[in-house]
Amino acid sequence: MSHSASAADSASAPAPRRARVRAPELVGKGGWLNTGGKELKLADFRGRTLILDFWTFCCINCLHVLDELRELEEKHRDTVVIVGVHSPKFVHEAEHQAVVDAVERYGVEHPVLDDPELATWKQYAVRAWPTLVVIDPEGYVVAQHAGEGHAHAIERLVAELEEEHDAKGTLRRGDGPYVAPEPVATHLRFPGKALLLPSGNLLVSDTTRHQLVELADDGESVVRRIGTGHRGFLDGSADGAAFNEPQGLALLDEGTVVVADTVNHALRALDLATGAVTTLAGTGRQWMQGSPTSGPACEVALSSPWDVALFGGKVWIAMAGVHQLWTYDPADRTVAVAAGTTNEGLVDGPGAEAWFAQPSGLAAAGDRLWLADSETSALRWVDADGAVHTAVGTGLFDFGHRDGPAGQALFQHPLGVTALPDGSVAVSDTYNHALRRYDPATGEVSTLATDLREPSGAVVDGGEIVVVESARHRLTRLRLPDEAVRVTPVAHRTQRAATEVAPGDLRLDVIFQAPAGQKLDERYGPATRLLVSSTPPELLLDGAGPDSALTRALALNPDVTEGVLHISAMAASCDDSPDTEFPACHVHQQDWGVPVRVAAGGAARLPLVLAGMDAVEE
Repeated sequence: MSHSASAADSASAPAPRRARVRAPELVGKGGWLNTGGKELKLADFRGRTLILDFWTFCCINCLHVLDELRELEEKHRDTVVIVGVHSPKFVHEAEHQAVVDAVERYGVEHPVLDDPELATWKQYAVRAWPTLVVIDPEGYVVAQHAGEGHAHAIERLVAELEEEHDAKGTLRRGDGPYVAPEPVATHLRFPGKALLLPSGNLLVSDTTRHQLVELADDGESVVRRIGTGHRGFLDGSADGAAFNEPQGLALLDEGTVVVADTVNHALRALDLATGAVTTLAGTGRQWMQGSPTSGPACEVALSSPWDVALFGGKVWIAMAGVHQLWTYDPADRTVAVAAGTTNEGLVDGPGAEAWFAQPSGLAAAGDRLWLADSETSALRWVDADGAVHTAVGTGLFDFGHRDGPAGQALFQHPLGVTALPDGSVAVSDTYNHALRRYDPATGEVSTLATDLREPSGAVVDGGEIVVVESARHRLTRLRLPDEAVRVTPVAHRTQRAATEVAPGDLRLDVIFQAPAGQKLDERYGPATRLLVSSTPPELLLDGAGPDSALTRALALNPDVTEGVLHISAMAASCDDSPDTEFPACHVHQQDWGVPVRVAAGGAARLPLVLAGMDAVEE
């Protein structure tokens, strides 16, 4: 029986006895954050429902899940503990101070285990960022969910566990182990992007404080602040408007700035004369698969817009949350997808066929729109016809700090790109703590400056470049040097181990069990979708492409020894009650990039858990 059929049957039948697996211990060489210095063990959570959130701070989907969990965390604060298990992809993310910074930057208000060697990740057999694991008050794993959109299912499970363990006497209520860190006084706190204003002043998105800050041309003196400083989605005056982790900034005209209000999934407009803030695009809700991709700007949902730039008369949007580029047309106030399929990866070509991976920085220069494609550590560009090209970068798992010809050069998770006066571009090479330069005329990459702490954007001001040093909470002004700094070349691959698979037939199983009280929604056709591809394409002899079944027979090429399987799964479930006239429906989705090594004796089955438990492994 397919997973689709079993999920539908289990959702409509009485809840079966819940599968339980003893939870492994929580181990991380980096230790614990947000606990007041206390080291915690699994036994310390006995009597509570424990939710492990396996995340890494580069991952936009992980940031979405942090926001999804806030309401559940507050509502069940006396019975539920959320623990973030930080599991790095990039080398920089394994640095302890970088994790400390990220926990503050993204407002994480629960304990976090820093696991730089992926020890706990491996013990729990996690395969994707983000993954949520639910552990009951007696220390047993009862559910696992990969990707976004699972908060409602976990909420329902948490309520069941509360009732069940309250009756058994195994529920312990009270304050959790979270201890807030001491606040630090600085003018800026993890600023994101900067913009040179017509006045000569600088506007900065003060991301963690949910404000915009106008600074004098010295880059330090505060002229004014826009926004309340608290998370919110409110239009109004400079004192009354509210943002939620704003990032990118662009001049729409001499008096108007467009703001990428990232966690509000919106574009906002700032009137420079009055300080008033209005909404240009977005509904405040996150775009999900099946939502409209064009239409009146304030009626279409967006997904984590990270940067904006004016190009070809339109505002281009780096839509990090869905790995696409969108546009906002100020003339008719509409939005539309301009490039990208929502699949995560590095594929060039016509806009409709291109793949991106969390585009996070934009800069228009003549007939090119440059973009920093952060998760592929790539510098890419869009031409006047909308086609996508790659200047530097090879894919999701290769990164480092290496200068030289573009074909061999490496970045590490760049978040910003800046057009320079000579036609070259500066790249804010965030996880290398460097400012890099790519010259299209020579095809060479060089290093302009090092010892910058997580630079996330930069602007040119005369013969100088002003860099947003995000993790030093400041702007840093540098002379544009005639010659680049020389650095020792370094290359990395992700620490995540490749999965060994046998050549020939490989059974792919995406496990999805509809949440209790729900069933797969098949009123308008198949409720599930599975898309499979590979890098290189020759890795798959058979099984690539889209289909509705969540099980797929793949054939691997024995002549290709390693590569990446790209798997995108979606399942839609709705409330299963004949008394409900308008049932609530939810879309569960996740993209996996699974590095594989083809070897004799490798696995013949690849299970990926979207939601539920893998029955074969129980």
